[in-house]
Amino acid sequence: MAGIQVVVGLPAGGGVVVLRLVGSVSGDGGDGGGGGVGEEGFEGELVDRFVLAGLGAGFSDGSLAQDRAAVAGLRSFTGCRLWAVQAADVDGWLVYLRRERGLARSTVFDQVCRVARFYDFLLGRYQRAVYERTGYVLVQPVDEFNRPGRPAGGVVRVPPLAREVAALFGGWRRELPGARKYLPAVRSYVVASLWWRVGLRIGESVMLEVGDWYPDLGARGRLHVRYGKGSGGRGPRQRLVPAIDGVDVLLGWWLAEVRPYFGDDCDDPRAPMFPSERRGRDGRRARAGAQTGRAALADAVQRHLPAWSGRLTPHVLRHACASALYERGVDLKAIQDLLGHAWLSTTTGYIHVPSGHIERAWDRANARVAGRLGGGEVR
Repeated sequence: MAGIQVVVGLPAGGGVVVLRLVGSVSGDGGDGGGGGVGEEGFEGELVDRFVLAGLGAGFSDGSLAQDRAAVAGLRSFTGCRLWAVQAADVDGWLVYLRRERGLARSTVFDQVCRVARFYDFLLGRYQRAVYERTGYVLVQPVDEFNRPGRPAGGVVRVPPLAREVAALFGGWRRELPGARKYLPAVRSYVVASLWWRVGLRIGESVMLEVGDWYPDLGARGRLHVRYGKGSGGRGPRQRLVPAIDGVDVLLGWWLAEVRPYFGDDCDDPRAPMFPSERRGRDGRRARAGAQTGRAALADAVQRHLPAWSGRLTPHVLRHACASALYERGVDLKAIQDLLGHAWLSTTTGYIHVPSGHIERAWDRANARVAGRLGGGEVR
């Protein structure tokens, strides 16, 4: 195989990563005529080929950077070549991650899955090549004895009641005219309203551009969310979000009455929907950062819903949105599509309703049946 280079924009350490495929490994069992490449170069090319396979499968740059980091972390801990790693080495690495580094169970599970996938890749493609080059027989060091179980549930984010969230935003809205910095205050209020009214993620709202608002689509207009959270590391999942619950009016007011004061780029579809007060090196308005939104929400909660201070985050507002919609009779599939979940089971974890919802559901169902039958309570 002739030597080639593949330049990949992985966000690992900043800049790009160059995958140097010089032909030191070969999937047909030969050593590929490695041209004098030493063990370090051979090992590095195995990792690069794993990354290249992930690119071919459509994994995102960020996910592949995490794959590389997990493999590099194991390599650094063991101090031995990757083909020499055994199950006992992974045992010690897992103890180190949990006890010395104090990583969460979900983080450890994620790293182990990435390492296991790397060794599955080596066993499937390069087991013979590694043996002929190094004399080592590859094994899968993540086995049934040390593989962590999938974390169950994670943190339960029970949101405040809908009336409490409504009180928060009502108080926040009333104080806007007197805000010391009116434009940033309004911007933060509008962004946070998207988290509560249509369940956007904070990263999705930060990445919105002026051209992502389509007021003529559907009954109320739609937002094109281009940077939704993808599943399995396969990059952003796009979706169109209907502007329900007054979002159409709110965005129309924002773009017509407030956004122009941030600069004369409001007619540029590529301009940020929610710009910063600062400008970038090119003179254009930068995006308002996620931390700006988090801080503004925390301040508003402290003033208007102090019982939830330190607990009501942008993500908890997504849970509040899902719960409020479900209480109002919106079906789970519609909520799933609104929030951008790949699996309905994920959406069910976002639904938190008051304890009396079973009785109320029974009463509603009983009333419908009784109405059809023309009688009293169905028993």
